[in-house]
Amino acid sequence: MTDAQVGLLVATPIIIGFALTLQRMGVLQRTGTLSAVAASVIIAGMLFLQQ
Repeated sequence: MTDAQVGLLVATPIIIGFALTLQRMGVLQRTGTLSAVAASVIIAGMLFLQQ
């Protein structure tokens, strides 16, 4: 596994956790949280497979 792939595996859960925390604090609505999580997973998946 390359350094870039390890970085993706570390950064993606952090982004998801941050989005969920913001949603619990009332900063993000549910649709905003779902789009942030979906975009994060899709982008990480595409970049992971391209490495």
